[in-house]
Amino acid sequence: MKMELIYPRWPKLDRQTEFHLPPHGPVVFAAALPDDVDLTFTDDNLQPIDFDTDCDLVAISTMLTSQLPRAFEIAREFRQRGKKVIFGGISTMLHAEEVQQHADAVFLGEVEGRIDAVLDDFRRGELKPVYDYMHQHPDIELVGTARREILDRELYNYRGVQMLDLVHASRGCKFDCFPCCTGFLGGKTFRPRPIDKVIEEMEAIRNNRLFIVDNSLAQDRDWLLELFKAMEPLKKKWVSHPILDDDEVLKWAAKAGAWYVYQAVFDTSDTIRNRVRRLKDHGIGVEGTIILGTDDQSEDDIKRLVDFLLEIELDVAEFTILTPFPQSPIRRKLAQEGRILSNDWSRYTADKVVFQPKQMSPEKLQELYYYAWDHFYAQSGHQLKMGELFKQVIRREMDDGTYHRYNPRKRRIFQKA
Repeated sequence: MKMELIYPRWPKLDRQTEFHLPPHGPVVFAAALPDDVDLTFTDDNLQPIDFDTDCDLVAISTMLTSQLPRAFEIAREFRQRGKKVIFGGISTMLHAEEVQQHADAVFLGEVEGRIDAVLDDFRRGELKPVYDYMHQHPDIELVGTARREILDRELYNYRGVQMLDLVHASRGCKFDCFPCCTGFLGGKTFRPRPIDKVIEEMEAIRNNRLFIVDNSLAQDRDWLLELFKAMEPLKKKWVSHPILDDDEVLKWAAKAGAWYVYQAVFDTSDTIRNRVRRLKDHGIGVEGTIILGTDDQSEDDIKRLVDFLLEIELDVAEFTILTPFPQSPIRRKLAQEGRILSNDWSRYTADKVVFQPKQMSPEKLQELYYYAWDHFYAQSGHQLKMGELFKQVIRREMDDGTYHRYNPRKRRIFQKA
């Protein structure tokens, strides 16, 4: 059986340096497929799609809401050629009813242990319109090492620097944050993978730099300590979402190779100031993720917040506009208040105002978004600040003998001992 797996492109965040990380959803999906599936993968962000490909089934993997308009175009082209199309992924789950209008089948939920039955239905000509496993999470031990070999590694580098490989150590999140859909997608119960399987997967990744994509590394202190202690001998350098603000945890995170953390910055409090300082004291960089347009923010508040980020010497900042994604707590609130202005999913890129802010006009919030990027990066642009973070990690890699220089032409990694 031949399957074409496609990851649709989407408009990138305005003001941010454009780069392409290896997609995670497709390689996790590929790991769950049976051995008799002959799989071809296309990343529409970087590769042309062959709509006339000789395949039996087309699978479209979507992560972002803003991918959907392009995903629907792709599905239409294949279906017009007589191909069956199945959708899966995060934004498929968030927009299930709408996606069904563009697909022969929709898979909802986590794929491990379930895809064989779907493929059996397809072979019999009995593909169902919906396979709904949203509230039936598989045994976490079924999650295997992602199939990164389906990726063209030459595509995922920026100016000769190999991009981070993505890996996850857990699923589910007990924190029901207002802009987030994770509680709906993966459940509100923390589900850690067995640590030996996580380490096995990390060891199998040739890249020395990883992005641990778990929504939070602050859910179980004992598990974190065990994980970081097991990671230390790997000498990997990694990025993650927030780490538990605990002395022992931060010490072991640093020893395990924590490079920098995506830290939500939501106010100018001493709590945030101290959290950033403590990360830096442990040699861990900080990329602030800042949402603009919350109900408690006025124009002056946003300007003060940007000044605060400069005061605390944040390494890098990523500014986004509050976006009411389907199934998030904030969308329910804004919908009840009649404040959602657009359901054009191509605008749900987190750099456009699609709702009515409480303390300003949509136009003013859009203006402040550009102000935040321009003011924070007035002295040195986004690329230069990211460059400084890369210098830090290269120094650390050279100190411990793990520095790698990627040569995309030869498809080899050269190690500097």
